[in-house]
Amino acid sequence: MTKMTLYGIPGCDTMKKARVWLDAHGVEYAFHDYKKQGIDLARLQGWADKIGWEMLLNKRGTTFRKLDDADKADIDTAKAVKLMAANPSLIKRPVVEHTRGLIVGFDSDEWEKTLG
Repeated sequence: MTKMTLYGIPGCDTMKKARVWLDAHGVEYAFHDYKKQGIDLARLQGWADKIGWEMLLNKRGTTFRKLDDADKADIDTAKAVKLMAANPSLIKRPVVEHTRGLIVGFDSDEWEKTLG
């Protein structure tokens, strides 16, 4: 059984799908709620270093669209990490830390291969 941490926001539809999938597959996990617990800057930096900030930053969401144009311009790793730390809703959901690595987003086929 894989022990892991699921990071996200409880009300998010994608998070709900992810939790249903994990529960249905009997996968044990801890849940980290960005809204209540925030996100540690060092952890966020580690994720960005591991998989790239482009994979983590949700540019499609309302939170990103509401940012000032200056915040949306010339994004690099440092700027992306600061933006996501200040606004955890900018982080794609879910982020899953597990014994074999990191998964960003919910794709049942990918999850089956990696976690199933």
